Amino acid sequence: MEDWKALAARQQGMLARRQLNRLGFDSDRVRNQLAAGRWSERTPTVVSVTTGPLSWEQRLWLAVLHAGPGALVGGLSAAAVHGLRHWERPTITVLVDDERAFDPVAGVDFFRTRRDRVALRQPALAMPVCRLEPAVLLFAGYERHRRTAHGVLAAVVQQRLTTPERLGEWLATMRPLRRAREFRATLLDLAGGAQSVAEIDVRRLCDRFGLVRPSRQVPRVDRSGRPRWTDCEWRLRTGRTLVLEVDGAFHLDVTHQSRDVRRARRLTTLDRVVLRCTSFELRHEPHEVAADLIALGVPRRVPLDAS
Repeated sequence: MEDWKALAARQQGMLARRQLNRLGFDSDRVRNQLAAGRWSERTPTVVSVTTGPLSWEQRLWLAVLHAGPGALVGGLSAAAVHGLRHWERPTITVLVDDERAFDPVAGVDFFRTRRDRVALRQPALAMPVCRLEPAVLLFAGYERHRRTAHGVLAAVVQQRLTTPERLGEWLATMRPLRRAREFRATLLDLAGGAQSVAEIDVRRLCDRFGLVRPSRQVPRVDRSGRPRWTDCEWRLRTGRTLVLEVDGAFHLDVTHQSRDVRRARRLTTLDRVVLRCTSFELRHEPHEVAADLIALGVPRRVPLDAS
């Protein structure tokens, strides 16, 4: 009796029938508890010792207990367990080796992976949860929208839940992984190496769309008297100067973003226009940036064979 109570306490009141069987709690006793209204059947394989609506933690336990031994809470669900904020999803993700081995559950996404789930599991937690770094990398690798995929990597770093270095180590361990090359560039941005990456991306954009390459790291003094170095500058035919400032990765940090906005504002003059874009846009949406540059008058490169 005390064994199942202790187990229920550790698992937020959720119990798998197989666990109860191992503790000598046979199906007749389970049936009696359900008939008396003391317990509730949540799935054919999982019961709860409470009868009200399930909390988020109980839903997590329900999902992994239903999937069976070896299942792990994964994806953004695991990231939320580790403390990620503002990335909540209504569906719980569970990592399994075969999603066809059990009945589906409403509100649960069973994600099939052949990776070693023992190595992926976060130690010292009662709930079987994937470690943060592989959880977000697997999510990002299979997320349909690139901006969301790269954004979650930035979010876990900017919320100080991990570091670009730890993500990079797991990225190397998890080969092969979709978008790995893209993720390495984003991690370099997050680690503070955005300058060299952005320089390459701007040069590629100009070559691809036939634009004159800009001047780089031009020294300027803003209206407050502070020395600044702009990322990219073009001298337009109108005599004005167009400045493009590149934000490394995703500036989700409000303080950092506010500084960038203030910097751009103070660099703007009557004959100098300042635009901003992200390194993500340069790398994955260059046509959008190029269209804006062309519309504002960035000159085209003269072909080598032009007379």
